[in-house]
Amino acid sequence: MITPLQKARYEYAPKLPGMLRHGIADICVEEGDYTESVADQEKIKALFPLTYGKKEITFKKGTNTADAKKQVVGVILSGGQAPGGHNVVCGLYDALKAANGENVLYGFKNGPSGLLNDDFIEFDDEYINQFRNTGGFDIIGSGRTKLETKEQFAVAAEVCKKHGITAIVIIGGDDSNTNAAVLAEYFAQNNSGVQVIGCPKTIDGDLKNEDIECSFGFDTATKTYSELIGNIERDANSAKKYWHFIKVMGRSASHVALECALETQPNYCLISEEVAEKKMSFSQIADSIADSVAARAANGMNFGVAIIPEGVVEFVPEFAVLIHEINELLAGTKAEAFNALPTWAEKYAFIENGLTKESMEVFAILPQSIQQQLFLERDPHGNVQVSLIESEKLFSAMVKDKLEARRKEGKYNGKFNALHHFLGYEGRCAFPSNFDADYCYSLGYNAFMLIQYGYTGYLSKVSNLSKPAEEWVAGGMPITKMMNMERRHGEDKPVIKKALVDLNGKPFRYFEERRAQWAVETCYTYPGAIQYYGPTEVCDLTTKTLKLEKE
Repeated sequence: MITPLQKARYEYAPKLPGMLRHGIADICVEEGDYTESVADQEKIKALFPLTYGKKEITFKKGTNTADAKKQVVGVILSGGQAPGGHNVVCGLYDALKAANGENVLYGFKNGPSGLLNDDFIEFDDEYINQFRNTGGFDIIGSGRTKLETKEQFAVAAEVCKKHGITAIVIIGGDDSNTNAAVLAEYFAQNNSGVQVIGCPKTIDGDLKNEDIECSFGFDTATKTYSELIGNIERDANSAKKYWHFIKVMGRSASHVALECALETQPNYCLISEEVAEKKMSFSQIADSIADSVAARAANGMNFGVAIIPEGVVEFVPEFAVLIHEINELLAGTKAEAFNALPTWAEKYAFIENGLTKESMEVFAILPQSIQQQLFLERDPHGNVQVSLIESEKLFSAMVKDKLEARRKEGKYNGKFNALHHFLGYEGRCAFPSNFDADYCYSLGYNAFMLIQYGYTGYLSKVSNLSKPAEEWVAGGMPITKMMNMERRHGEDKPVIKKALVDLNGKPFRYFEERRAQWAVETCYTYPGAIQYYGPTEVCDLTTKTLKLEKE
């Protein structure tokens, strides 16, 4: 049984960039300049001798000069879900079949592990059509297995050889596309004949640079969160008795929080990058929120809304130092020694001996539950799972203490009742907006063009996204262009550089110019649900972030 909306979305025809609408036989390639990595050029070049520094490319209308051959392509969904992933697969499938009905697309199940386990399905029209323009990654599932060892690469090469696979498309975020670049280099060095193409996915919005204007899923996720925040704002303005602290996804960057603030105009929004820039302490952050609470209370408004990025605590200087020391303390075999200790008391003693006096003072003030989260629950990269820290509750508790101190001094006479929310998984598998449906389909279609023209170690790239789809520009860029060296597991590793919120950029400046008014007055806006049908200015609009960046 399918709902009317599902049925209607299956039938939606995604819009391609004008240059990809001519038919595959009439698409040619134009090469641009050679590239270099964003930093650490010599180190990155040494690690990627065969795939480093290649040219950027753009597709144009013209005679297709690619060699005609049967393509057998494997596709992998890697990492966390993001709206539109299904359409990347559908766009890739449609382009493959449009070029040659004999072409084949395999979907490796449950992420990169599907490639290692030789676990896949072969797509056909009937199966693909069930997932067009829908949310989620359930078409083949996803996973967080990292492709990073030579042993894994050798297995991948054997699986590809066994099935005659000519190319692999990896749909993922910065780490997944870093793995794609490393796999492409391995295949090139071993003359496997297998190309590797990446597609930029993450709702966090931090896979972004001068070439990649937006990662897919960001548009839909932020619109979904903004609808919910708008609903909460309406409720706050109706009941007039609660302060709502809303944590939103975005571990390493505050793009999601900033976009939601631009959409809904809350009374307060923390931006992690500003916290780091101004070296704000926990106490200073709590004071700044308390200022808004007190100012509104003085005007008889004992309610409000504050948006908190999930990773903000990591940007607080004293906490950032603590996190760094913890990651180093548990690097390599030291983690095994720590985990072998039978009691928390023994683990605590281990921690006291391993941290500096300053970091231990910060660690000691945290609730024990958070202390244990920092040490006992690590992410797949071995790092602290900052998202597990209930920062919305942490800050509301600190604000409450600040307000009580002000009350004793006769500087505050309002009421403060806090409610807490975490908006995360609600946005990762939503029905994609028209923008994400179009963008993702274009990324998949474009990925096939990169395969057909023989490129490897490239990211599928669609730009000029603030314009109508007809004016979008399709092409590709070497993944190594986005790389720098970073410290991971106690070692220097090549990784795609994350894009943080630019404090000099137009989106943040727009927010900065207005937040003082929002802090005191009730300026809420209510975006409402994502619209799929109706006027273009309603159902095809991009994010406010992208609009401001391209003005």
